[in-house]
Amino acid sequence: MIITRTPFRITLGGGGTDLPSYYQRHGGFVVTSAIDKYMYVAVNTPFIDSLLRVKYSISETVPHVKLLKHDLAREALKHFGIKNALEILSFADISAGTGMGSSSCYLVGLLKALEVYRRRWLPDKGLAELACDIEMRRLKKPIGKQDAYIATFGGFLCMEISRQGNVKTYPARIKMSTVRDLEHNLFLYYSGIQRESESVLQDQHQAMQTKRHVRRDTVEKSLNEIKKIGVRSLKALEDAKLSDFGKLMDQHWQLKKRMSEKISNPKVDEAYRRAKACGALGGKLIGAGGGGFLLLYSEKNHLRLDSVMRTAGFRRLDFRFDFEGAKSLLNFMDSRIEYHQNEQKENGRG
Repeated sequence: MIITRTPFRITLGGGGTDLPSYYQRHGGFVVTSAIDKYMYVAVNTPFIDSLLRVKYSISETVPHVKLLKHDLAREALKHFGIKNALEILSFADISAGTGMGSSSCYLVGLLKALEVYRRRWLPDKGLAELACDIEMRRLKKPIGKQDAYIATFGGFLCMEISRQGNVKTYPARIKMSTVRDLEHNLFLYYSGIQRESESVLQDQHQAMQTKRHVRRDTVEKSLNEIKKIGVRSLKALEDAKLSDFGKLMDQHWQLKKRMSEKISNPKVDEAYRRAKACGALGGKLIGAGGGGFLLLYSEKNHLRLDSVMRTAGFRRLDFRFDFEGAKSLLNFMDSRIEYHQNEQKENGRG
């Protein structure tokens, strides 16, 4: 058995500029971070048959990979030339549809497990790019590049994306004292609303492609400003000016809401208004928007903020930052293979 662990993420600046519809015109910039909430993927070889089993929200058992309905698992297995005789199980600290990049976490975790299984090692950037290729090119999902990269690398990651889609990564130079202050002043609240991020992202993508210039210009100008705010957010973090960072989050959120009516809703808007009234400097919905988690930055009145958010129907999720990225936690596959080989030899002698 092989078990991998892959971190979920929160975007700190530049979110949305990592989508092809934007970076192919202007280039993108994102600063993102991994947190200590994880996707776990287990891969095992069955003892008694050669069937392919994939267990997630439903359970599939098929004789051949081409019959698999789970598109991410199917394409990952096909890439490694695996047709059957494997079991895949996944479970996570956070459910899908909450804006934390769960699909890319799953895919990166599975690819990490399969590279161990096949002994075909990839560098971190190669693993992240393979995940991007599967989701964005082969499956044509309207997503960006940051999810696969931060799931792979972990930590505080800066991404500069060229118009050709080439990604330059480097760690943000944030002092550990600043990291601890961030962990103290950043709050994640679950809205109770799950949604398909692809529908929200598709709306942004279509706006960038539309011939209706008013709609396209609104999204394009908003993303241009969001990219600039992302650069300023990174500087604020590196300079330990966290109050400035919190206010930049608010600017980001106001611009983000302009891009699509699907990004926010009355419940989120009212909760955000109440949070600012009791001292929060800024915040935003994590991911594409529409639901999921609301991230807030507040330097005071933390107990009052919790009370206000509970009253608004939001549940707090405590977290810390992760600096390890995707990793293999357990590998019993070698002993399993050796056991099978010895068993076959013994049966042959008998």
